[in-house]
Amino acid sequence: MQAISLFSGNRCFSCFVFSIALLATGCTGSPVPTRDLGADIDEVAATLIEQPLLHSTSIGVVYRGEAFIRHRGDMETGKPGPPTDATLYEIGSLSKTLTGTLMANAVLERRLDLDDDVRRYLQGDYPNLQYHGEPIRIRHLLSHTSGLPNMLPERANTVLADFTDQRTPRELNAIYAGYGKAEFFRDLHAVEIRQAPGKDYAYSSTGTELAAHILETVYKRDYESLLRGFVQESAAMTGLRIRPNEEEAARLAVGYHSDNPVPTTPMPLLPWGASGNVKATVPGMVEYLRFQLAGGPVVTESHRALVEFDPEFSIGYFWNIVSGDRLKGVYYAHHGGVPRSQCYIYILPKYDLGIFAITNQSGDQTAHAMEAAIDTLVKRVAAREATGQGASR
Repeated sequence: MQAISLFSGNRCFSCFVFSIALLATGCTGSPVPTRDLGADIDEVAATLIEQPLLHSTSIGVVYRGEAFIRHRGDMETGKPGPPTDATLYEIGSLSKTLTGTLMANAVLERRLDLDDDVRRYLQGDYPNLQYHGEPIRIRHLLSHTSGLPNMLPERANTVLADFTDQRTPRELNAIYAGYGKAEFFRDLHAVEIRQAPGKDYAYSSTGTELAAHILETVYKRDYESLLRGFVQESAAMTGLRIRPNEEEAARLAVGYHSDNPVPTTPMPLLPWGASGNVKATVPGMVEYLRFQLAGGPVVTESHRALVEFDPEFSIGYFWNIVSGDRLKGVYYAHHGGVPRSQCYIYILPKYDLGIFAITNQSGDQTAHAMEAAIDTLVKRVAAREATGQGASR
C-alpha cells in the first residue's frame, strides 16, 4: 500500500502510522538519552539515509522552545553537496495543513461557516455536488468526507494507482500541462457523488483545491499571496512559495522517484497548488513548528476534530489527529509526498515537540523508513523527559 499522501485514497495519512512495529525497521536506536539532543537528531538523520535509495535528509525540530536543524547526505548521487538551510523543498500534502490554517482563520473571522454549502462559492449550477439533497459543505472538504475524487482530472488517479512506475512523473506532467482553473471547474461539473457527505473518509486533493478557491472568493485575493501574507505575519514564516521565480527554482531540491537513478522533475502545478505544490526551506518549516506549538486561536481551531472515525483517529482542518499512543500522547500529523520527495510533520503537545523531516526520494518504502526515524527521535525525547534533561544543543 502506497503512502504518498497527496495521492492516497486510504483512511489514514500513512498506512504505517499506527504501527509500533516501525521501531524494528531502520532507525531503531537506543532509548537512553544523550547529553545533546542535536547529536541525537544528527544520529537519526545519518541512520535514515543508510536506507536503500535514500540520498539525503533534512530534519527540523522544535523542543520546548529550542530549535534544531540537521542536514545529512548528498542531494545528487556521486556529486558532493548536502542540502542547506537555503534548499527549497517540495513539501507535498503538508501544503494541506496550511490551507486548513487559512480556513480556521476565515472561520474565526466569520468570513465563512463550516456548514456552508460549497456551491455558495461557485459560479454556475452544480446540481451534482450533493447526494440525495445533502450538499457538500466546507467541513466535508476539510475532513476528507466530501466524496469528491482524489484528483481532478480523474485520469490522474489511474496513473497514480501505480505510483512507483518510472513512467508516472512523465505521465503526470502530460496530464497537468495546461490544466488550470477553467479545466478544474469543467471536470468538477462531471463529478458524481456516490455517498452522503460527512460519513466516510476518502482522501481528496480535489477538496483541498476547492477549499483554496473558496478562500480566494471570501478574501478576494489569489491563494498564494493570501497564504504567504498570513504565514509571514502570523508565523514569521518567510520564503514559502507555490510558483517560485527563476532564482528560487535554482534552489529547488533535486529529487528521485522510486528506484530511478536519474533525478526526476518537480510535481506539476495544480490549479491552485493548495493540495501539494508548496515549497519551503527547513528554517521556514521550523517557524511553522513554532507557530503550531504556540497554540493561539487559529491553531487551536485548526486542531479541532471535525469528524471522529474511531477512538484513535480524527480529522481536524486537514490535520490527522491521533490518540491512544502511549509514547506520543495525542498528536497532530501529516505526510507529504510528490514524485521526488516525501516528508512528515508531527506536533506532539505532550513534549512541547514539533518535528519536520524530509527526504529527496519518493518510493514505496520511504514513508516507512521516515516514520521509524521519527519514532526513534520521539523515544529519545521521551527518555530525556524521564531523566529530567533539557534541550541542550
